[in-house]
Amino acid sequence: QVRLVESGGGLVQAGGSLRLSCAASGSIFAFDVMNWYRQAPGKQRELVATVTRGDTTNYASFVGGRFTISKDNANNTVYLQMNNLKPDDTAVYYCRVRNWIANVDSWGQGTQVTVSS
Repeated sequence: QVRLVESGGGLVQAGGSLRLSCAASGSIFAFDVMNWYRQAPGKQRELVATVTRGDTTNYASFVGGRFTISKDNANNTVYLQMNNLKPDDTAVYYCRVRNWIANVDSWGQGTQVTVSS
């Protein structure tokens, strides 16, 4: 069982920054795709950012250049650096890792991000 622990959420004012971390119980070399998702109250979970085994990255259109996803293979950790946060970014943020051949699809427990007006 892959265990993921998110951290780094909190309460910030609009325009502020946060760095989220997702620590994996095993080597992230084992994962093909790593994602950050978010879910606001009463809304569906949505994809925020993706990084692949080969360090290809993709972002949702609402990111608008404000966020950066990265990974540290030595520390088995995926990060989401979030700058210029907006109230619409308020949500619980979840880490997800997947490996196709091993049929691994694991989620973390989530970390709350709240952005005040």
